[in-house]
This record gives sequence, C-alpha cells and structure tokens, in this order.
Amino acid sequence: MINVPAVDNLIDKLGHDGQPASRYELCVVVAKRARQLIERNSVNNVNENPGKLKEIALACEEIEDGKIKSVKD
Repeated sequence: MINVPAVDNLIDKLGHDGQPASRYELCVVVAKRARQLIERNSVNNVNENPGKLKEIALACEEIEDGKIKSVKD
C-alpha cells in the first residue's frame, strides 16, 4: 500500500473539472506509467531512477508533481 503520496491526494490531482478521479482510474494510470518506465529502462539498459524507487512509486510521484494527467477518450 502506498502511503506517500496519499491516495486521496493522487485521486484529487488526477481528477477533471473539479471532480476527483476514481480509484480505478488511478490504478490504470499508475499501472500504464509503471509499465512505460519498466519498458524504457529495459530497452535502454539504463536505470534513470536515482532514488531507487519502484516504478509504481515513481509513477505516483509523477502524478503528485503534476507531470502526468489522465485523458478521457
């Protein structure tokens, strides 16, 4: 379970038009980003993760920092 950043904060950051995202949407976005990070690291054979965070934790931090947004189709 992720404690930092808080799941509620991530849900609020990922939301649209003042509405919070669902927990399902958060899980999907974090999983997709984590897979991208894993794939990028395996292709380049370079770990761009200086803090040795897991890919899921890194994806959560990116959402917290506002680097990742969810796009509705």
